[in-house]
Amino acid sequence: MTRLAQTLGLTEIQTEILANVRSFVDKQIIPTAQELEHADEYPQAIVDGMAEMGLFGLMIPEEYGGLGESLLTYALCVEELARGWMSVSGVINTHFIVAYMIRQHGTDEQKQRFLPRMATGEVRGAFSMSEPELGSDVAAIKTSAKRDGDGYVINGQKMWLTNGGSSTLVAALVRTEEGNEKPHKNLTTFLVEKPAGFGEVLPGLTIPRKLDKMGYKGIDTTELIFDGYRAPATDILGGAPGCGFAHMMDGVEVGRVNVSARACGIAQRAFELAVKYAQQRSTFGKPIAEHQAVAFSLAEMATKVEAAHLMMVNAARLKDSGERNDVAAGMAKYLCSEYCAEVTQASFRIHGGYGYSKEFEIERLMRDAPFLLIGEGTSEIQKQIISKGLLREYQER
Repeated sequence: MTRLAQTLGLTEIQTEILANVRSFVDKQIIPTAQELEHADEYPQAIVDGMAEMGLFGLMIPEEYGGLGESLLTYALCVEELARGWMSVSGVINTHFIVAYMIRQHGTDEQKQRFLPRMATGEVRGAFSMSEPELGSDVAAIKTSAKRDGDGYVINGQKMWLTNGGSSTLVAALVRTEEGNEKPHKNLTTFLVEKPAGFGEVLPGLTIPRKLDKMGYKGIDTTELIFDGYRAPATDILGGAPGCGFAHMMDGVEVGRVNVSARACGIAQRAFELAVKYAQQRSTFGKPIAEHQAVAFSLAEMATKVEAAHLMMVNAARLKDSGERNDVAAGMAKYLCSEYCAEVTQASFRIHGGYGYSKEFEIERLMRDAPFLLIGEGTSEIQKQIISKGLLREYQER
């Protein structure tokens, strides 16, 4: 058996990309992550390095200046980045979702306008669906865009924008009241191009300060406030209002593969730290790895790491094949995030008192892992998606 979380059947190009990303993580991210995370400092040098490697354009077609790679390649890169520091993977996560949505659903003009600049990282994407009182009830969105001449006027408050301040393009889901009886058919995605920064960045568009968080440091998470913001109709994703919910759900589906990959990366790092520490730390005359309680814990952790990785890879490959993968993505996101929390806590226990110290990396992982239980839909939402899919497939005839 080789090391954990190996992926069979990769091409030479995929193998080379992943080797470069892993080397970058080991040399540039892991040595600096602790200091940057504790200072809650944006990792500009790391982001610049990712841009040089072409990671911002990994799934953008070659005709628009990207690498034209698969979701699987992207997910495996995210897994490596999260192994180094989850916040770094978050820098490209929402960017990737927005680029994917434009690639899949944008007009030709929108693809030409945004994708080449997104491939280089010149334009950075953010994804805005949630609101302060919304939770998982997406169809209940209150932020509204009302027709005004040949454009729209948008008012409302959006919440939990990853990269809200550092991004320059936001895909925002708002209500346009198309007169449809089904609430989700009255939602529209607007592509809002803006300057990076905080405060009133455009007339009627404000990005307040960063939200202070338990973990997921170094990356800006913000609100977004529309107050009479004027948007031309050409900013509607795909050109037709009322399709926003379907666009967002497609983006969230690949986003759930991304979150699964992040969970896999954190779990791998937690295991690496635990197995290393367990062989260095001795009690009762021998390394703690030789005590059965610790050895069994390592075995359980490794099995969970391996199982999570396999489910993530399966969900990515299914999406790449063009098949429906809502159930597979939901299963992967649910299992990977739960196993990530369990593996990280097991590693924390193996570290003992040192795991509670900010000098040890496991302390950071303990604060990052819980985010994955709620990001891109809670475990409870995933169970709802999974059960609906199962009942659809196993319906009594």
